[in-house]
Amino acid sequence: MKILVIGGGGREHALAWKLKLSPGVDRMFCAPGNAGTAEIGENVAISVNDLAALVRFARENRVDLSVVGPDDLLAAGIVDLFVAEGLRVFGPTKAAARIESSKIFAKELMRQQGIPTAQAGAFERSDDALRFCDRLQFPIVIKADGLALGKGVIIAPDAASARSTIDEMMNQRRFGEAGRRVVVEEFLRGTECSLHALVDGRNYRLLESARDHKRAFDGDVGPNTGGMGAFSPADNWNSKQQLQFEEKIMRPVLHGLLAERITFRGLLYPGLMITEDGARVLEFNCRFGDPETQAILPRMKSDLLPLLEATIDERVGNCSIEWDHRPAVSVVLASGGYPNKYETGKIISGLDEAVKLEDVQIFHAGTSWVRGELVTAGGRVLAVTALGSTIEGARARAYDAVSRIHFENCHYRRDVALTAGTDNIGKLL
Repeated sequence: MKILVIGGGGREHALAWKLKLSPGVDRMFCAPGNAGTAEIGENVAISVNDLAALVRFARENRVDLSVVGPDDLLAAGIVDLFVAEGLRVFGPTKAAARIESSKIFAKELMRQQGIPTAQAGAFERSDDALRFCDRLQFPIVIKADGLALGKGVIIAPDAASARSTIDEMMNQRRFGEAGRRVVVEEFLRGTECSLHALVDGRNYRLLESARDHKRAFDGDVGPNTGGMGAFSPADNWNSKQQLQFEEKIMRPVLHGLLAERITFRGLLYPGLMITEDGARVLEFNCRFGDPETQAILPRMKSDLLPLLEATIDERVGNCSIEWDHRPAVSVVLASGGYPNKYETGKIISGLDEAVKLEDVQIFHAGTSWVRGELVTAGGRVLAVTALGSTIEGARARAYDAVSRIHFENCHYRRDVALTAGTDNIGKLL
């Protein structure tokens, strides 16, 4: 089979890597890809924003399956375009992708289905949003309605911060059209957890749990990022919580989508906050997480390709997935200054040595080859993933690999999975 993975980040490298392991795949394309995907397939110089060119490439090269990584392409309707051309593609339609591309749509869906989430209000006028803030106890959470590269969620500790955030989003258009409308909600206290599910419209299969680290710096401080690391399985998740999750969240959301005449086929993952009162939905995502995918897929023993095909063909309910019981830890190496202003073009060294370590896999994100040198080409540069018999072992192995990789102004968190203990992990297996 010929496979096209659309996107150029660490998630897409992980997907391409896993799919390339399938005996059914003999040719792998990545558009636009990165230096890592170039080692396992053929990079295609097409911008992810050129949807027509992506469709044309898949048609002309008789691609058997295209897998869409980025959320903004799904929101733009890339799946609809591929389907209209008779092309096989993994991902939700534009209508189904609204569950991520519009936080207001998702909140209303949760309200209708009684799905546990934070108390919230949706607003098109900044003065209305400000009045609602007065009804909540600080800190509060302010979210741009649309997609903002994972950076459209701001925690406001006080009224002054709330006013400036709402003004920046709604009036100054810090996030463009994405912030034209906002959701203001109560701040939930607890620990976060990500649950991924392959959904074929009516049925689903859960993948292994994961936790990511959103804040830029150690101790969960600093600005939100696209993700600075992840580990799997989550240490705050167990079988009892999973049963409640399926009953109170997963089945109701699929029922709600079908009630809206929306058939969701693809990867759905709710970001959860585990509170004293149980799991609460922070947001819904309609694609593989980044960097969660880099921690989850190395633990998947099953072939990913037939699972994606079963999802498209509405028979994922008949599938089973085999997992490596060992935990995985993934550490993101970023350009200094990320998620704000940063420089690129820094030479990367030590990768050959790091990748030789046992049970270590390195996924590229912002990398490229320039005049024979591997250089940085984005905010998040690499994700270094390691497996271990314990979470401490996986963590030590990941950071051993990280210590061998160098580029100017390299930044990474040193506390990824630090709070996860073997006792918690053991209870989940």
